[in-house]
Amino acid sequence: MPDANVQSAIHHWAPRFVANGVSLTDFQEVTASIERWEEWCDAWSKRAAIHEALGDQALGAGFRLSAGEHYTRAAACYHFSKFVFVMDYGRMRAAHLKAVECRNRALPLLVPPGERVAIPYEGASLFGNLRRPAGAVRPPVVVMCMGLDSAKEEMDAYENVFLARGLATLAFDGPGQGEAEYDIPIRGDYEVAVTAVVDYLETRPDLDAARVGLWGVSLGGYYSARAAAFERRVKACISLSGPYDLADSWGTLPELTRETFRVRSKCATQAAAREHAATLSLKGIAGKITCPLAIVAGKLDRIVPWQDGERLAREAKGPVEFLLIGDGNHVANNRGYRYRPQTSDWMARQLSAAVH
Repeated sequence: MPDANVQSAIHHWAPRFVANGVSLTDFQEVTASIERWEEWCDAWSKRAAIHEALGDQALGAGFRLSAGEHYTRAAACYHFSKFVFVMDYGRMRAAHLKAVECRNRALPLLVPPGERVAIPYEGASLFGNLRRPAGAVRPPVVVMCMGLDSAKEEMDAYENVFLARGLATLAFDGPGQGEAEYDIPIRGDYEVAVTAVVDYLETRPDLDAARVGLWGVSLGGYYSARAAAFERRVKACISLSGPYDLADSWGTLPELTRETFRVRSKCATQAAAREHAATLSLKGIAGKITCPLAIVAGKLDRIVPWQDGERLAREAKGPVEFLLIGDGNHVANNRGYRYRPQTSDWMARQLSAAVH
């Protein structure tokens, strides 16, 4: 019988893995082989290496598109090997570096291709993956805000729905996320990071920085809404299952999530992490959001109560669309067809891009 943490990971996140690039068979086989949480990272890294080797074979044979697809799948598996594996920093970071490496190898091979970018941020850099739709001239840009345990290497499926609608995507690792999680702690005032990203976009003549949308998933749903309240250059915002006030739901979060938040906030204790979680709040902030806002929540969400999205929708001052998916789990990953194309169409309309 798998231990409690393995069961929790399967119970809470299985649809997410499959929706974001892990094949169902890989998920079933790898999780069935794991009995103790200590085995999680190595088991997923071993499966990721299979996809990485297939990428090497395809690239060696000159099949660039296939290589990009294999490397992207490898990156997703490496990412999920480390996503909340904070119990062993060394193994977690090694798997993470492999996820970044594989996605970076994939970027120039994709259709449309992507590029790794460095965004100046408080004397350091935040790293992102920028992709532009094929044939587009100065397209609008969707800035993609990661969650607590997501990173830009998990974003391929989300990026593609925007790219197909004529929107460029910039998925970036902000404070406490992905490549930034080791040196830069989680911060509640995430608008600081988003402002740095929009400043960077204004330096790119191949992008239309006057038409920027924000998108955020899970904790990133809080980040995107929070940033939209302050960064007035943002023209529209999507919030997917974001908490309204993280401290309010602290007690119901999975143990793996609470510990991951503690580690990525650089807090010594769970009590300190709970106190820091109180700084991630939309209280007194939601009413400052005036740009168009689309909110998605799953009524069966066991991590973030759907009522958090309803409250955000009620308090925001701009035009709001609230989609409550009655049989949706966290981020409604089990019902992606109910919101991924719909929110992409919505964003394309808001940014005046062609909808195909």
